[in-house]
Amino acid sequence: MMNVKKVVLAYSGGLDTSVIIPWLKENYNGCEVIAMCADVGQGDELDPVREKAIKSGASKVYIESLTKPFIEDYIWPTLKAGAVYEGKYLLGTSFARPLIAQRLVEIAKKEGADAIAHGATGKGNDQVRFELTVKALAPELKIIAPWRLWDIRSREDAIDYAEKHGIPVPVTKKRPYSMDRNIWHLSHEGGDLEDPWNAPLDDLYLISKSPEQAPDKATYVEISFEKGIPVAVDGKKLDAVALVEKLNDLGAKNGIGITDMVENRLVGMKSRGVYETPAGSILYYAHHELELLTLDRATLHYKEQVAIRYAELVYDGMWFSPLREALDAFVNSTQETATGLVRLKLYKGNIISAGAKSPYSLYHEGFVTFGRDEVYDQKDAEGFINLFGLPLKVRALMKERNQ
Repeated sequence: MMNVKKVVLAYSGGLDTSVIIPWLKENYNGCEVIAMCADVGQGDELDPVREKAIKSGASKVYIESLTKPFIEDYIWPTLKAGAVYEGKYLLGTSFARPLIAQRLVEIAKKEGADAIAHGATGKGNDQVRFELTVKALAPELKIIAPWRLWDIRSREDAIDYAEKHGIPVPVTKKRPYSMDRNIWHLSHEGGDLEDPWNAPLDDLYLISKSPEQAPDKATYVEISFEKGIPVAVDGKKLDAVALVEKLNDLGAKNGIGITDMVENRLVGMKSRGVYETPAGSILYYAHHELELLTLDRATLHYKEQVAIRYAELVYDGMWFSPLREALDAFVNSTQETATGLVRLKLYKGNIISAGAKSPYSLYHEGFVTFGRDEVYDQKDAEGFINLFGLPLKVRALMKERNQ
């Protein structure tokens, strides 16, 4: 084991981090452990977390309120990019980790710690996200990843360890899901979900109603954007936190945002997860509707390619990479005209377009109308098609000559 005197631990009070405090003290010569719990809108009462960490052996506990910067500095840039991992995952855990790790580094420097620790497993993506952030911001800090070192090999083992050390955990062998929650989403992994053939159990969802339980009457919502950032719901200006909370409530009631997917982890294996992301699903849909009005064809299509790469960078923990920062410059340029109003219909798990408008709209009714117009000469299309199709014609003539 490395020589460590003081460690700052990313602490949630859940199973994976609950057992780490006593383990660190046992295996690093009674080192001082400072716990840092990040409030990213997970909705938990955090005072018990503080008390639990102290009782588990932490010398000090930081409870950090990070919900506002989480949305404004991480979610909004990713939303503006339109970044979705493998077409389904809205990156709820992925972009929370660099924010938490950034704060870990700041506290470690303040406290004079020589290491940080996290509870991510050796099979997951989060270990990469935490550690790449530390390497980018404080390469001198040591990193301790207990799941890669200790003899605990399963969540059942961790539960047994916690029981032996008198540490209560919110996970039981009857409900063995690994869950991550913040204001953007709630993820579920493990247990019966490890078999992709198993449909999620009825009691799995903790945020959203199932579509079957949603109201029989549709809900309409209007979302205003300014330069790609949502700023109002149904005409009422809201700050970032209140806006996401409002849309979470509307979406959850209507069964919006449930995603069940098998994804490719960065570490090489496929994993199955079920995600609840009501507000995120609504905002991504609305933002895309607005861009369909305000972006020209070439920019829109290129931005779709950028979105895939952006999502990969976020998923892979490369938030502080030069490429992501460079892509932000492109994205922000495209958002100069992403201002307008989008109306959506929410009904039993479905998001349906119900109108969009923008002062920067490139949609021109005078050109596209099927009625009489004075601005478009349809005869021009013949010359365009002749030139556009010329390579095809030349190739066909060549094939005829060589038959």
